[in-house]
Amino acid sequence: MPDSPTGQQRTAAVPKGPARLFTDALRQCGIEINGPNPWDPTIHDERTWNRILAQGTVGLGESYMDGWWDVEALDEFLARAIRGAVDQRLPTLGEIWLAIKARLINMQTRHRSVRVGEVHYDAGDDLYARMLDSRMLYSCGYWRQASDLEAAQTAKIDLVCRKLGLKPGMKVLDIGCGWGGAAAYAAEHYGVSVVGVTISRNQAETARQRCAHLPVEIRYEDYRNVTGRFDRIYSIGMFEHVGARNHRPYLAKVRELLTPDGLTLLHTIGNRVTLRANDPWIEKYIFPNSLIPSRAQIARAAERLFVIEDWHDFGTDYERTLAAWSANVTKAWPDLGGRYDVRFQRMWHFYLMVSIASFRARRSQLWQIVMSPEGVVGEYEAVR
Repeated sequence: MPDSPTGQQRTAAVPKGPARLFTDALRQCGIEINGPNPWDPTIHDERTWNRILAQGTVGLGESYMDGWWDVEALDEFLARAIRGAVDQRLPTLGEIWLAIKARLINMQTRHRSVRVGEVHYDAGDDLYARMLDSRMLYSCGYWRQASDLEAAQTAKIDLVCRKLGLKPGMKVLDIGCGWGGAAAYAAEHYGVSVVGVTISRNQAETARQRCAHLPVEIRYEDYRNVTGRFDRIYSIGMFEHVGARNHRPYLAKVRELLTPDGLTLLHTIGNRVTLRANDPWIEKYIFPNSLIPSRAQIARAAERLFVIEDWHDFGTDYERTLAAWSANVTKAWPDLGGRYDVRFQRMWHFYLMVSIASFRARRSQLWQIVMSPEGVVGEYEAVR
């Protein structure tokens, strides 16, 4: 865990008054302020309480970033709080506004959608190269027979290729291709040609270098502008950025681009309930203009466009993937610290730990969904 940016070490008293609502809610989850367990937080600054009460999850995350509180097992602290729905008991005006804005405004238009690329994916290849596997695959690995991150990510990409039944000569579209690792693997191991699109300039440049020797074309392009026909289409960890207002238009675009006998695979984080707005802290610092979909939202969007052939949930694998990323980046901070200050390091740690917590508490899932335009003739054989 990164050191405090302020160096504060004193312990603040347990609060009285309105802030007791928060501490009492935590106590019901088995969390004791300044308690003896590794998931019990130590409060260094008494202003923490008012900040959390006024700003909700933004106040919780920012006060951690500023070193106002610490906890040894941040992942378990957050998992317990999520299981107890503590965050949902403290709605703020900011959260209410985000929900209203999501209803009134399409936050994932062509213009707005590029912001997540600028804010998150263009953060720097040095950070991602040290945190991720050698292919820089920034999504859940498949750990069924894997013992390390590299093997889990290779297994995940091969699983996608097998579920899609890739054959030499097929033309494949990779929507949200990242740094090109999946496209390169599919071309190398299955003899297909791939078009990959991303809205991150940084990712596009790195992906072009990675795939320069392969039948892979990388474009800095919004998926809505793609034309042509493809035998297979997949997206891995991109659908979370589409937004509820665009779920059906996204799938309609995929249907337009897919051959009548084609298959598409959607690899996405899923929420167990339908949400209208992103978590405010995640919205501000990590994934702006994003929203994790629910099963109901995906099913409604696919209706009359696709037959859902297979729905595979392996969300428990994401906790292990995130833990591997956290271990990698923790080792890397001494080499990267010149560019990323302590506040950024604490922000990144909070992001990885709250993600682990969400999967551990089973609020978040990980789905791979295979769909066909008219239904596979005979039977689609599910691959695991």
